[in-house]
Amino acid sequence: MPKNQRLQSKKQNGDDKNRKVFDKLDLGAGQPSKLIIQSLPMGIVAFDSELKIIESNPRAVELIELGDYIDKSLARGTNSPDRPGIDWAEQLQSSISTGRTLRFDGINYTVGSKTKLLRIICTPLSKAEKHTVGGIIIIEDITGTVNFQRQLANAERLATVGKLATKVAHELNNPMDGILRYINLAMRIVEQENLEKPKEYLAQCRQGLMRMVHIVSDLLEFTRSTYMPLEYARIEQIIEDALKAMAKDAESSNIRVLRNYASGMPRIKSGNLFQVFCNLTKNALDAMPQGGELRISTRLVEDNTIVAEFRDTGAGLPAENTDVIFEPFFTTKDKGTGLGLAICRDIIEGYGGRITAEIAPDGGSIFTVYLPLGDKQERNL
Repeated sequence: MPKNQRLQSKKQNGDDKNRKVFDKLDLGAGQPSKLIIQSLPMGIVAFDSELKIIESNPRAVELIELGDYIDKSLARGTNSPDRPGIDWAEQLQSSISTGRTLRFDGINYTVGSKTKLLRIICTPLSKAEKHTVGGIIIIEDITGTVNFQRQLANAERLATVGKLATKVAHELNNPMDGILRYINLAMRIVEQENLEKPKEYLAQCRQGLMRMVHIVSDLLEFTRSTYMPLEYARIEQIIEDALKAMAKDAESSNIRVLRNYASGMPRIKSGNLFQVFCNLTKNALDAMPQGGELRISTRLVEDNTIVAEFRDTGAGLPAENTDVIFEPFFTTKDKGTGLGLAICRDIIEGYGGRITAEIAPDGGSIFTVYLPLGDKQERNL
């Protein structure tokens, strides 16, 4: 038999072995269990020893971008040149060669502008005549479950912290007012006597005390659990009100504000959004002490959600801080309380929305607010 025919015959035999194994798993055409597999709420992908995809169900197509090979399909949404991740080819080959099941929890998979949190399980198929057959990938979207668990844990933690913080803040308010009053009286007398050193010491005391006052004020604001719905307003109007409040700071820092508001936006309950946009604007101004640009844009996305984006040209965020920047008391500023962004997140979550922080490709930071609309807002009241 010619060499080419022998190679073709050998390849055909290997393919036949693969098909037999996959047929036993009811993944082949005509099997009664195929309907069950096709309707499963998790993705199922079968692949051969070369990691080539043989079969998949519709849910797998929804969860990841399937190509010809499973390793490349997984890497397409998890790895990038600036974010190297798992070597899927090595991991999957290791699984089918050693016969071990591999489990990957909390894998971020990005398709377009949306990121899912996936649980990926690779189960090797049995070997036939010392020939490695391939494996099965099971893919489950755990985004909702993980988010709910995080929200529940965060709610429990903040409830405890909130009770303590409220009590501490109220207990500190009265003595701090008294101390501040006496410091001001002492400074007035020192100024009359023209005593420079005592004046300097008292100024330092007052500066530290004012910082404590701000922290207590932020704590009280953070622990409030109710939000006033107030009137309906357009998102750009609320942003403009916040910009007016910060106009002097922007002018003194030589910062230009650029606006790109989408037209015909629905109205939304103003609530405490003014405070959110004030905090985001102040953060942007603080990030550009030598001047720069703050670009604010709004848009309405397909799932009936208003998106407001604040993009500055400042120093940007360290990559390791983007996940924890909204945690209470976390701050990158020398004199920050670490509660401004935590308050923003708390308010936005009260609307059923979310807020994200990321590093801008051309430098600076991007803070994005997502606000889902209710029925009344959709009618453009």
